[in-house]
Amino acid sequence: MLNNLGLLLAKRAFLSSDADAYVEGDGSFRLSFSQLNASTNRLANALVADGIKKGERVGLLLMNSREFMEAYFAVAKVGAVVVPLNWRLVADELEFILKDSGTERLIYGDEFVETVADLHSRGDKTDISQWLQVPGEQEMAYFSADYQAFRDAGGVEEPPVGGCDDDMLYIMYTSGTTGLPKGVVHTHNTAIWAVITIGATSDYQTNDRYLACLPMFHVGALTPLAVNVWRGAASIVMRSFDPNRAWQLIQDEKITIGLAVPAMLNFMTQVDYSQYDYSSLRWMMTGAAPVPVALNFKCHDIGVNLLQIYGLTETCGPTCIMDAENSLLKPASTGRAFFHTDVRIVDDEGRDCPPDEAGEVWVKGPHIMREYWNRPEATAESLVDGWFRTGDVAMMDEEGFVSIQDRIKDMIISGGENVYPAEIEGVLAAHSGIVEAAVIGQDSERWGESPLAIVVKKDAALTEAEVINFCQGKLAGFKQPKQVVFVDVIPRNPSGKILKRVLREQFPEPAPV
Repeated sequence: MLNNLGLLLAKRAFLSSDADAYVEGDGSFRLSFSQLNASTNRLANALVADGIKKGERVGLLLMNSREFMEAYFAVAKVGAVVVPLNWRLVADELEFILKDSGTERLIYGDEFVETVADLHSRGDKTDISQWLQVPGEQEMAYFSADYQAFRDAGGVEEPPVGGCDDDMLYIMYTSGTTGLPKGVVHTHNTAIWAVITIGATSDYQTNDRYLACLPMFHVGALTPLAVNVWRGAASIVMRSFDPNRAWQLIQDEKITIGLAVPAMLNFMTQVDYSQYDYSSLRWMMTGAAPVPVALNFKCHDIGVNLLQIYGLTETCGPTCIMDAENSLLKPASTGRAFFHTDVRIVDDEGRDCPPDEAGEVWVKGPHIMREYWNRPEATAESLVDGWFRTGDVAMMDEEGFVSIQDRIKDMIISGGENVYPAEIEGVLAAHSGIVEAAVIGQDSERWGESPLAIVVKKDAALTEAEVINFCQGKLAGFKQPKQVVFVDVIPRNPSGKILKRVLREQFPEPAPV
């Protein structure tokens, strides 16, 4: 069997023909592995008949859907390259990604007709020659073909395999929290090794039922979908996230496992979850952002085993994972390195840090990206002798447990002391009157920088003084917020990471003297 990610679906369809592969989150339909493979093959064969070439880029501007899943595996089978597109981006941002990646075909949902029409009107600012629209409530764009009709014209036989091993599988653009996004290149080998790595480390079981609520254009969704196919687990797919609907699906579909970012879990614990039967749930993974200790204990209190993970787009997902046995013993840790993964904590001189000393996280494994697309300098800076430099600050204890402190660029230096916003955010998250909080550095005449807390209230009566007083005794004086501002919402990217850049733009004022 060739190392082609699309062939994982073909093999699973052979082994588990009638088992659920895809379940629509609104209950409208479900597909078995044989049905999903058949529709995938139709699309793949239609693309071959249309002259698709090995390495050709295919953009996916789609909500979570069977179309996204079948397109991902179809493009993989024929050796073309998937470019997953963040549908939250505006036309200018999408134009950059499409042009930078050299995308020639675009499959899009009817929700995005206006944005796509804007892109089409820009002529050669993109290289797209084929536009395929998934039919829905919107009228078909005059320049687009009907995706379903195009797909269904293809045969159900397995298409010729067009790529494998170190051939490109997808180019996934980073969220662009700073500067222009970079295209992370993963190959069939790196993606399959990510699948194997997760399967070797986590308690994934055949016939598991997986709650898929992250957007599929994100690595935290795309890699688990492939794991589900490899392991024979059903993907219960939410088109968009809703906390009550998530609990309902866990009850109705007897969901056993899933992955949600901390912000999602926070919302799930704030609704009336007691009305649902979630006894089938064995564990939930969470990551993409630091997990507040209070959230970890809250999930434990309500009977949900929470497994913290640390992963990046560049690692195809897996880096560190916390096992259930130690999750409460070391609640602030994101665990130890995944199987087939090495992790180091490195100082400014490139030397390994001693236990419990903060440094940069370096990662090595067969699932590390090949390169940043069209960014040789960024690639050379980030990949050193096979090690990926993450830009994240962490400590590792003597047992190998890693505790993420923050991004290097987000670190606050106050009076010569390093202050990691995530630590303060974790303390604030434990306040009963706070929904969520973010911390950034403010220019300070006295200290150089000082922490500013940006807070979403649960209790309307909450005051700045109460928040500051709450931190006393829980944080060293230099770590305590010197000012608090209240907002209605904290900006986050699709993976749940707080957009500190946006907050710094919103609150550029220096700290009060």
